[in-house]
Amino acid sequence: MKIAIVGASGAVGQEFLRILSENDFPIDELRLFGSERSAGRTYSFRGGVTEPVRVLTANASDFADLDFAFVSAGAGVSREYADVITSGGAIMIDNSSAFRMDADVPLVVPEVNGADALKAPRNIIANPNCTTIQMVVALNPINRLSPIRRVHVATYQAASGAGATGMDELERQSAQIARGEEPEVKKFVSQLAFNLIPHIDTFTDNGYTREEMKMHFETKKIMHAPKLEVSATCVRVPVMRAHSEAIWVETEDAVSVAEARYAFASAPGVVLIDKAEALGYPMPLDVAGTDPVYIGRIRADLANPRGLSFWAVADQIRKGAALNAVQIAEFILANRSK
Repeated sequence: MKIAIVGASGAVGQEFLRILSENDFPIDELRLFGSERSAGRTYSFRGGVTEPVRVLTANASDFADLDFAFVSAGAGVSREYADVITSGGAIMIDNSSAFRMDADVPLVVPEVNGADALKAPRNIIANPNCTTIQMVVALNPINRLSPIRRVHVATYQAASGAGATGMDELERQSAQIARGEEPEVKKFVSQLAFNLIPHIDTFTDNGYTREEMKMHFETKKIMHAPKLEVSATCVRVPVMRAHSEAIWVETEDAVSVAEARYAFASAPGVVLIDKAEALGYPMPLDVAGTDPVYIGRIRADLANPRGLSFWAVADQIRKGAALNAVQIAEFILANRSK
């Protein structure tokens, strides 16, 4: 089994390395690719049992005999190398937005629509946006009880959603403010430390941002629900890592809080923390570095007799990016011969 990580030195690329080091995914050869700037760096793998792996710049011949390529280097790189990566038979699992809405590219969250990964005519499988991934994992148990008609969601997205430079900027601004200095703004549109920014990605003609529209369109595709109505407000918050979401759903038939709790507690990839007391709910500080989607604050929606409201938190670099991609590959290996 020959595996490649494209964008190995980035935040998601490093998370790929950690996840593949921790689990028993079968790897006989690991190849790391990066930009000219990161070429030559070496990374230990699986506790140093293997030789350190050197980052290379990509050449077409490097992809000829691969089985899987995990790609997280931006949409431009994904488009440039897609044909080269897949021409030799490799399955490209792409973390960018390049192919997500292409009709012949499955958009996959294994807990929800894993079987879609087995039908990839271009050998490309798209990893959804991080906020969409954790939301559909949370929606799926409710949808199984009664089909969901409408979703409203407000996201509280950590600095790590903007990569390592986003985390660096939040840390730097916090230190500058503590020293009484003017915080330097480079990565985000405004100061993030001690602030909230209701603006992630660029604005579209309808007043929503591209991040918000990703949630709208991707949720419909993943859940095979073209009539599902999804409306999002995405907010950047001064949290280092792990995204949070306040979610309101309307189902065709009323779902009780007790039924919802049982469904969440039984769902794969979900951990229920739902107690009506202090700290009886998930928080990003506690969730960072873990794999599941955590659910809490489950309530009947006071404004809708068929509505539920709940809170979801997940590490968006793991489940929202690298882990979901690895789980896609694991699903394919476990099911493609059936």
